[in-house]
Amino acid sequence: MIQVRELTENTIGLVLNNNQDQPVTLASVTPNSTQKPIIIDRMQPSAFIIGTLDSSKEIIAIDNLNDAVTLAYYLMADNVTLLVSLDKLLFNGIVSHFAEAYPVTIFTTLDEKDKACHPFKGANVKGVITGARTLLEHLEYGELSYREILTLDDTTILDLQAEIWGEPEPLANDPSKPTPYPINAFTGLLRRVIELVAYYAQVPLAMAGQCVLGALAHMGQRFIDAPMGHGHMPASLILITEGESGSGKTQAMGLTHFKIKEYERQQYASYLDDVAAWESDKASLKGKELSEFLDDNPKPYNPKTMFDDATIEPILDRFVAGEMSNASLSTDEAGQYFNGHTMTGDTAGSALSAITKLYSDGEVSRLRSQKSAYATPQTDAHNVRMTLLLQGQRIILEKALTDPLMNGQGFLARALIACPEDLRGHRVWDDEKRRNDSPYDNPDLIAYWSRCQSLLDPLPAHLPNDSTGTPQRIKNAMGRGCRADLYKHMQTIENRQAQGQALEYLKAYASRMAENASRIASLMAFFEGRKEITTDDIARAFMLVEYSTSERLRYLDATPTGEQNDSEKLSSWLVDKARGKKPPILNKSFVSQNAPNALRGKKLNGLLDDLESMGHIRLENDGRRRLVLINPKLIIDE
Repeated sequence: MIQVRELTENTIGLVLNNNQDQPVTLASVTPNSTQKPIIIDRMQPSAFIIGTLDSSKEIIAIDNLNDAVTLAYYLMADNVTLLVSLDKLLFNGIVSHFAEAYPVTIFTTLDEKDKACHPFKGANVKGVITGARTLLEHLEYGELSYREILTLDDTTILDLQAEIWGEPEPLANDPSKPTPYPINAFTGLLRRVIELVAYYAQVPLAMAGQCVLGALAHMGQRFIDAPMGHGHMPASLILITEGESGSGKTQAMGLTHFKIKEYERQQYASYLDDVAAWESDKASLKGKELSEFLDDNPKPYNPKTMFDDATIEPILDRFVAGEMSNASLSTDEAGQYFNGHTMTGDTAGSALSAITKLYSDGEVSRLRSQKSAYATPQTDAHNVRMTLLLQGQRIILEKALTDPLMNGQGFLARALIACPEDLRGHRVWDDEKRRNDSPYDNPDLIAYWSRCQSLLDPLPAHLPNDSTGTPQRIKNAMGRGCRADLYKHMQTIENRQAQGQALEYLKAYASRMAENASRIASLMAFFEGRKEITTDDIARAFMLVEYSTSERLRYLDATPTGEQNDSEKLSSWLVDKARGKKPPILNKSFVSQNAPNALRGKKLNGLLDDLESMGHIRLENDGRRRLVLINPKLIIDE
């Protein structure tokens, strides 16, 4: 007792309180001395409080008594309360303790920022970094007020509670950010070709990839069918790509379709020769001879199969007339298709229905009045194929992709969509190497064009025919494990169509994803000369289908207009309930019992997991309680 009296003799006793403003221990301080204060109980977090512990005041923590006394003099008119740690070793514990009940402010300089602020990340603490000068130096020598110091250019104020949190990710799709194109979906020569087309035409990979798929479908649909379920379906594709005027659409398609266009020109030249010879032979005949000649030698059909400016109706008529069995509408001006009379007039519904039937079944039905000028006994075509490669500007596609008729008729549900970034403003024209590097000298493009030529004009022995010599399409087979993999993907897609899931509002689109994957896989195998698709083909094809799905979700808000999805609804509700709580924490049992009815039950846990993965919340245990911590960056004080 005598020893304690000697230690505390000529000292001042200070009462230290906890965050409930309850006295918990005493400190003995020697005035005008550097002697370390004596704290009776150092285990209980407590501080000497100058002012009143009140939520209406700014509570500032200081790590020594001398500075605190000086600050109290300067800040007495600023509605603050000071928490004084009498031992710097106890400062961090005191700040954390009081931050459990009140927002606490600490001060540091720029060079000490990390050391001072790091211990309080995630705590209800505000860090004020005052550049090179300390707060006291600003007050004493700069003759600035506290409020003026806070507004200085070199003063930074950090919400340390939010520092532990990353930026919450958007729950709705951001239409401003294109989905990264899965170039790994292609291997070998096809991948190199896409990269080269993107390089030479200076277009996004997605645009080059869509053009390559369009070329493969144009060539492949003539020779193969894709497996699906217990049967087969056409290998045709519908491809829609956004690209503004001058973005390189024409140049990209010029490279991917180079041999196709050349082959079309050659076939057309031969056709003109055949027509001239036919007309010459016919000219000298009359009567019975002419009749027999026409029966035995019908006028040659125009061999054109790739169209860029035709409406859909004349193409369907040519199918029905038996003039062709394969075609593609490939254009870099999609406005001619979407804004044409057929797609904007009274016939739009029937035209879309005809396209979807042609895509799915390879059939066309055109019943005309027998009294019309276009009367014909033929009404149907079977085993015909058509690919659509439509590239156009946003102002054209946006209207089309939001058109209820195009969605309702299933046309868009069958389409593979890409809306890549616009590279205009970032292209390079003044590079000498690029100027001198011709795509027509590139060995990989030459190899690609050579392969296209052999696919377009195969040797007669390689043409699939039936016993009568009639052309037949090869029914691609599924290799080992391929069917099981396809059905696994189909099940995953099915699950994503459930209420609250990503594809809830795109069920029609989702139901076609597996079909498109099988078509793409079959076309990849066709290009490589294989008649069987593999599990690797399926996996890579689904990468492209998933890309298109992401673009579809991004391009359109795949929820009813203006309506939040379930994750957004729950996040908004949590933020609203946590507003005003310091820190913003809710008991999970409260959330389970009080969340909107449509979000409760089994769905709630899945939504909470989604919100945690997107950085909106954290789920933590506190003894037997389960807590939901809300990201402070989501809370805007009103």
